[in-house]
Amino acid sequence: MSQLNLETPEDLLRFQLRTAMTMEEDSLAALGELSEAAQSPDIKKLFRHHADETKEQIENLKKVFQLLEVPESTAASPSTKGISKQAESLIARSAPALRDQVTLSAALGNEHYEMAAYEGLILPVTAMGATEALKLLEANREQEVHTSEELSTRLKELVG
Repeated sequence: MSQLNLETPEDLLRFQLRTAMTMEEDSLAALGELSEAAQSPDIKKLFRHHADETKEQIENLKKVFQLLEVPESTAASPSTKGISKQAESLIARSAPALRDQVTLSAALGNEHYEMAAYEGLILPVTAMGATEALKLLEANREQEVHTSEELSTRLKELVG
């Protein structure tokens, strides 16, 4: 489903929902790469746990598509592609002793983008009064907030 022109708030919401699906799929792939690059078993475990949460978030998005009666599809997400490329570049340049810090920093940047993306979906869905879809989107955002806090805590421990 291609949507070149966005002319209504509904068009925008559908497009943002499609990019959110791509965002989560990109994040799932990136988490595998970050887990491989990390040195600490605890940080690897953190990434694997978040990958499991990301799979849940993808399932929640699929339900939102159904609830809003929007055909499930994806749309390009240049932001998440850029975040992943930045992470790859930093990992390639980093000494093994820095990899945990690099992977945590990269993941933290991605989490902040995801939180903002969900906020952009939550506001119009709230205005629509689509309470079931809203609950799913809020659950995804809350997982992102929690993961961001976990990543920040681990990063502070490393650099502190």
